[in-house]
Amino acid sequence: MGVVGTNVPMKDGPAKVGGTAKYVDDLTFPGMLHGRTIRSTIPCGRLASLHLDFDTTGFTVVTHRDIPGRNVVALIADDQPCLVEREVRHPGEAIVLVAHEDKEKLLAANAVIQYERAEPVLDPRVSTQVHKHIRIEKGDVGKGFGRAELVVEGEYRTGHQEHVYIEPNGFIAVPEPHGGVTVYGSLQCPFYVHKALTVLLGMPNEKVRVVQTEPGGGFGGKEEYPSMIAGHAALLALKAKRPVKIVYDRAEDMWATTKRHPSIVRHRTGVTKKGKIVAMEVDVLLDGGAYVTLSPVVLSRGCIHAAGAYRCPNVRIEGRAVFTNTNPNGAFRGFGAPQTEFAIEVHMDRIAEALGMDPARLREINALRPGDTTATGQLMGTDCSALMVLREAVKRSGYRRKRRAWQGTNRGIGLALFYHGSGFTGAGEVRLASKCSLATSERGVLILTASTEIGQGTRTMHAQIVADTLGIPFEQVDVAVPDTAVVPDSGPTVASRTCMVVGRILQRCAEELKERLGALPPAEHFRRHGPTVVTKQYEPPPGILWDEEHYRGDAYATFGWACDVAEVELDPDTYEVRTSKMTVVHEFGRPIHPVMARGQVEGGTAQGVGFALIEHVVMQDGAMANAQLTNYTIPTTLDTPRMDAVMLENPYPYGPFGAKGVGELPMDGPAPAIVNAIRHLGLDVREVPALPEKVMAAVARRGAPGSAP
Repeated sequence: MGVVGTNVPMKDGPAKVGGTAKYVDDLTFPGMLHGRTIRSTIPCGRLASLHLDFDTTGFTVVTHRDIPGRNVVALIADDQPCLVEREVRHPGEAIVLVAHEDKEKLLAANAVIQYERAEPVLDPRVSTQVHKHIRIEKGDVGKGFGRAELVVEGEYRTGHQEHVYIEPNGFIAVPEPHGGVTVYGSLQCPFYVHKALTVLLGMPNEKVRVVQTEPGGGFGGKEEYPSMIAGHAALLALKAKRPVKIVYDRAEDMWATTKRHPSIVRHRTGVTKKGKIVAMEVDVLLDGGAYVTLSPVVLSRGCIHAAGAYRCPNVRIEGRAVFTNTNPNGAFRGFGAPQTEFAIEVHMDRIAEALGMDPARLREINALRPGDTTATGQLMGTDCSALMVLREAVKRSGYRRKRRAWQGTNRGIGLALFYHGSGFTGAGEVRLASKCSLATSERGVLILTASTEIGQGTRTMHAQIVADTLGIPFEQVDVAVPDTAVVPDSGPTVASRTCMVVGRILQRCAEELKERLGALPPAEHFRRHGPTVVTKQYEPPPGILWDEEHYRGDAYATFGWACDVAEVELDPDTYEVRTSKMTVVHEFGRPIHPVMARGQVEGGTAQGVGFALIEHVVMQDGAMANAQLTNYTIPTTLDTPRMDAVMLENPYPYGPFGAKGVGELPMDGPAPAIVNAIRHLGLDVREVPALPEKVMAAVARRGAPGSAP
C-alpha cells in the first residue's frame, strides 16, 4: 500500500513535539554579538543630522556608508534601500545598525535624529505615484451594459492585516574565513535572500550561503522581508568580523514589517432580470506603501481573481497599486485574492438582493463551468469545480432552510463561492525554471529542494510523493535542509505551488531514478555504486499560453475551488458579531496528507474569520499604532467557530497524484461569507474588519429614512 492519501507521521513531528527542533534564537556561535536596528520615527522627510547618544566603545556601528555593494533590497524593483541615506519614506525605516555582546547595553543604545519633515501621502486615493498598473479586458463592456436590465454598483474595502506568525523574524550572520558570509534564519525563500545579499554585499554567488533554520510560521511575511533583516545581520557581521544575531521582539516585528495590502474595490455589474451577468467593470486600488516590494504580483493575482468564479462575456478590470508613506505592504496568504474576492462576493449578494433572488441561486446561474472562460480568456477544463463545491456547501449547511427560518432574528447565514489559482501567474513558473534533485543515500533517498517547511508539511508531503513513486517505504526518504550551498533553486515557497509544482518535479525525478535503479532498492544501489543523483527542471503542462502584456490567456495551470457558508449571531447590546459555525467545502485535487490538508483548510478559515471581524491595524501618522498582541487581536479558540470542513476530489492530471494547491484557497472565502451573513440580518456592511462600531453604524443606517440597500 502507498502512503499518498494517508496520514503518515510528520517528518518534523518528533523534533517539534520533543523540543529538540532548533529555531534561530536557539542557535549560538562563538564570539557572537547581538544586533538591533535604529529606525525612523516620521513618515516622510529627510535626515538633517544624526548623533549616536551613547559611548560607542565595544559597539559595531553600521550606516549606509558601510555597504560594500548596492544599497538596495533586490527584489522586483530596486527602489528600497537597506539603510536610509537621506530620504525617509515611512516610519520604522532602518537608518543605523548597532551590535554588542551585551544585550542590555545594546538596548540602551540610541541615536538623536533630526529631520526635515515633509507632508506625507497617507491616503491611497490621492496618491499620484503608481507602483503597478494592470488592465484586463474581455468582450465589449459598453455593449454588455447596453443589454443589461439592471446595473448594481458598490464600493468594498479591506484593511491591513498583520501576519502574527508564532516566531518573529530573526537571522544570524557568520563571516567566513574565505571572505564570504553564511546566514541562518527564519525564511520562506532561501534564494530570494541569496540574491539580495549578493547585490547588497557585492559578492559572487559562491561567497554567500543561506540556510533555513526551523521556522515558526510565515504566511507570506517571511517571503520578502527576510532579505532586509539578513542584510542587516550580514553588514554588522562583516564589519565586526564576528557572528551577529538579530531577532525582533513582537512589537518591532509588528511595527516594522510588511502587512496585507489594504484595498478599495469598486464594482459596476450589469445583469438580466433572470440573474445572468452580462457585463462587469471593476476598479481595484491597493495601498502598496512606501516601496514596491511584491505589490506587482499581489495586484496581478488580485485583478485576475476580481471577477470571481463567474462567467461573463464582457469584463473590464483596472488595477493600481500605489505609493503611500506607510510601511511597504507585501505577501500575505492569498496575496490579493482575499481583497478582490471579498468585493465580488459581497457585491453578488447585493445583486441578488436587488433582483429579489436567492444568493445561492444567483451564483448557480453564473458559476464557471467546464468550457467557460475567465476574465483573462482562460478555458475551464474538467477540473473546474465551482458548481460541485457550491451545491455541496448549500446542501450540507442547510443554507436555504436556515435562511428562511432565521429571517428577522439575530441569527444570519451567508455564503461565498471562490477559487484560487495554483502556482505562479502566467509564465512565472517558466521564468523561475525551478529545479529539484533526488539522490540515493545509505538510508534510501534524499530530497534536495529549496522548498521550505513553514508548518504546512512540506517535508512530509514531498516524502510521500517520492516514496510512492519509487515504491519504497516512507521511512527511507529523507529531506535535506534548504541550504543554497547544497540544494538547487526550486523557487520560493509561496503561491500554493509547493505541492503541485515542486511535488510534480520531484515525482519526475523519482520516475527517472526508479528506471536507473532497476530492481535494486536505493540504499543497496548506493552501497554498490555510490550516490546517484537525478535533477529535473519544471516543464509546463501542454497548451498553457499567456500574454503578459495584455493579461490574456492561461493565468494558472489550474484552480482550487471552494464555497464557505458562515452562520453568525449578533449581540444586540454590544453589536458584536460572532461566527457560530463555518461549513467549508474545498476541492483542490487529491489531498496528499489528509490531516495536514484539513489543517490548512481549518487554519486558513480561522485566519479569515480574524480578517473579517477582529484583526484591526490602527494606523497613525503612517505607522501601526497597536503593534502588540494586547490590542491587535487574533482569533483564539473562543473566537474560532465550529467547522464542518469537507474536501472533495477532482484530480488535476498534471499535479502529483492529482494534487492542486491548497495553502491559500481557505483565506479567500470566510470574510465575504461572514459579511453576507451580516447582510442576512438586514445590515449593509461593505468593509472588513466588521468591528462592532461598524455594525452599530449599519444598524443606525437601517433605521434611517431612505437608507441605501
